[in-house]
Amino acid sequence: MPDLKTFRPGGARVVAYAVAVLMLGITAVISWALPDEIYFTTAETITMWLIIIAVLIMLHGVARSYVRATDEGVEVLNGYKKHLVRWDDIEGFAMNSGAPWPTLVTKDDERVNLFGIQGSDGKYARTAVEYLRGRLES
Repeated sequence: MPDLKTFRPGGARVVAYAVAVLMLGITAVISWALPDEIYFTTAETITMWLIIIAVLIMLHGVARSYVRATDEGVEVLNGYKKHLVRWDDIEGFAMNSGAPWPTLVTKDDERVNLFGIQGSDGKYARTAVEYLRGRLES
């Protein structure tokens, strides 16, 4: 049976989706509350929706981030960019006090931020980093 563990942001994920729902709700309320004399041109409407969609895509990128430890290595999804680093290529994991997220350090001294583990999640983040360090040592 493969040893697989996935870590996802807690508070950042909740905030991202809550802001998305709030933003869409406020947009709907404002659009219905405007008097008939106030209207937007087609270009203004398209621009507004493009901005809203761009913000929603960014919020979803934050919320979908994860760090997955597999038998082969560590799979990291930061927003829309995926990294797969084999255990043999990993030097260690750094998580300084007050850091927003830990960093995976490769033996080539490349660094990959682990957005899926948020420092603001406190004990959950520390436990995740300890788990990853333990897997690296085994």
